[in-house]
Amino acid sequence: MSILYLVRHGQASFGAADYDQLSDLGMRQSVQLGRHFAGKGLSFDAVLSGTLRRHTQTLSGISEGMGLPLPAAQWPGLNEYSSDAVIAAVHPAPLDRSATPENYRQYFRWLRTGLLQWMLGNTQPKDMPDWHTFGQQVIEVLDHVRQSQAERVLLVSSGGPIARAVAHVLATPPETTIELNMRLRNTAVTEFTFTPRHHALLTYNTLPHLEHFDHAQWVSHA
Repeated sequence: MSILYLVRHGQASFGAADYDQLSDLGMRQSVQLGRHFAGKGLSFDAVLSGTLRRHTQTLSGISEGMGLPLPAAQWPGLNEYSSDAVIAAVHPAPLDRSATPENYRQYFRWLRTGLLQWMLGNTQPKDMPDWHTFGQQVIEVLDHVRQSQAERVLLVSSGGPIARAVAHVLATPPETTIELNMRLRNTAVTEFTFTPRHHALLTYNTLPHLEHFDHAQWVSHA
């Protein structure tokens, strides 16, 4: 049975001037995932990733944990949407980004609203593709995996593309796709089985590498 392992990047730098940078915790999460893969004796016939820094850093951490190089084919179609652009399309005024619980909740409320309007075709975030094009870029990667001869494929990306991949396989409506996106945790593993004809969801949003109580405090979402 061929399996595609879709991994969301480690914790990035939410609230910082440059989000696209793993935090210290994000790197530890990534290394621990690599150790988990090594402990299970996993190897990969192919490795794919987005081109963002947090993707390549996560892959570097997994490689370190596995103790072997993981050369990857980079796919821009696995890059995340711009959450700031999505929010600005429905809330042009800048949000207060100071680190308070209420500001954090407000950010994600507006993000949910912006994502829904983008998916429905009611807004077009600046410098971004429309929702259909965003989705087609993800589907192109899935098609590439299906048509490969690989039995084990590792894919490192972000919450948006991974949620879009799950939505494609399960045919979920926009509201459910948003929930899938919002629930994904850092370095969470989602598994698809695949054949030349189709993908099927096997697991979603799992953290087997952080299940031990020593790592219980390493679980994060943003």
